[in-house]
Amino acid sequence: MLLNVSYNDKKITEKIDSEVGKPFTLKERWAMGGIGSPRLFITETSVEIRNLLVLDNNRDQCNIEMRPKGIIVRFRSLLETFALIIPYYKLTLYKGDLAKYSIYRDHHFIKVQADTKAVQKFFKKILDYKADNMPTSIEDL
Repeated sequence: MLLNVSYNDKKITEKIDSEVGKPFTLKERWAMGGIGSPRLFITETSVEIRNLLVLDNNRDQCNIEMRPKGIIVRFRSLLETFALIIPYYKLTLYKGDLAKYSIYRDHHFIKVQADTKAVQKFFKKILDYKADNMPTSIEDL
């Protein structure tokens, strides 16, 4: 789900929380060693996201926030902030050649550079958390 999260809207916040859970507490964030990614440079996206990014001339970049039931990929275009909400059961990550990661949800995707150890370590953290916390049956969803 691609949303404009520039403004503090209660309905959008409820949608996000129902999809990927409420944010981790400070104690949980500390225990996990942080829940946010370093700055990620976007190399390629799906058409709908590309149409938003081409509106300005800035370098395309995003960041990822981990949540208990998924991740949020945030990026900016003009003066607006957009978020791609991805629950873990719809998240697909691929490590491509030339140090790139691809993040997929249904027909949306974002490909980012993974040229530093910090970025690679963060994606490993996402995959490990997803594996440890995925529901084992359809009733757990």
